[in-house]
Amino acid sequence: MPDAPTDSLLRIILDTGRYVVVDKPSGLLSVPGKGPEKADCVRARVLAMYPDATGPMTVHRLDQDTSGLIVVALDADAQRAMSQVFEHRRVTKRYIAVVEGELKDHAGLIDLPLRIDWPNRPKHIVAEDGRASQTRYRVLGVEHGNTRVEFTPITGRGHQLRVHAADERGLGTPILGDPLYGDTSKAPRLLLHAWSLEFADPFSGELLHVRSEPGF
Repeated sequence: MPDAPTDSLLRIILDTGRYVVVDKPSGLLSVPGKGPEKADCVRARVLAMYPDATGPMTVHRLDQDTSGLIVVALDADAQRAMSQVFEHRRVTKRYIAVVEGELKDHAGLIDLPLRIDWPNRPKHIVAEDGRASQTRYRVLGVEHGNTRVEFTPITGRGHQLRVHAADERGLGTPILGDPLYGDTSKAPRLLLHAWSLEFADPFSGELLHVRSEPGF
């Protein structure tokens, strides 16, 4: 059998032949941005590893500063099928983060509507006219005065976990290293990692549980 394709930044966690799950490092875009300096991204690197891939590839995205698991389709039918899995919330996504300080509650549900803060894009804010946004959380432990948390988003809004952590109506404390909602002097990067995906393969029906432990 041929060797699995490799990349200096991306690690392939799962290859089904129709789609792959890769481990994105912090700092890499999910899709191309505007301008040639923002062409390097997960989609471009997967296409370089799988030059025979066809059709749309993007299934979902992670913020540039967030690391972890991201699904990339290798053909148009797989892109449509996997996009339906995410759009209809038939996937359980779990993230690990480290937030500043210690939390009063050890588990709970954050239910705060979000929208883009248009004068300060790309930031998002809690607003009554925002889209419904819910996140479950549970404390995993306290480390050097900060708290390791597992987030399970119910919805998938832009910057949802970052705002739900930082806003005083949510956890009231930002994720360490957050350049938009916190203090970058507290950590060398945003300490947010998409570590677990659970979903039924839309082609085989097999229940898949893909994991990638955080590097922090």
